[in-house]
Amino acid sequence: MMPGMGRNFNPRKMQAMMKQFGIDVNEIANVEQVIIRTPEKDIVFDRPDVSIMDVRGAKTYQIAGAPREVPRQQQVPDADVKLVAEQTGASEEAARAALLESKGDLAEAILKLKK
Repeated sequence: MMPGMGRNFNPRKMQAMMKQFGIDVNEIANVEQVIIRTPEKDIVFDRPDVSIMDVRGAKTYQIAGAPREVPRQQQVPDADVKLVAEQTGASEEAARAALLESKGDLAEAILKLKK
């Protein structure tokens, strides 16, 4: 425990101490959602409390709330689907399926559909 921070915790005193050390903490108001994306999943915080801690120019974001994990589905850009469909004469549905199967590799998707 920090000296002078016993039972009579004083938020103003704490902020003054943090200022002395060059630490500034600010809340971001009205945050609707924070999403952390990984290749496998999204970690979603709905209406979280978000703070920015600025320690002498280095900013750290703090998120407080209940996260939920959402598995990521591979996305295929519409432009890629149209290109593969045009190059192969296949339907857009078949082109999208080939792109998903080839993990977005245009050349591989085109070759699959031209066989």
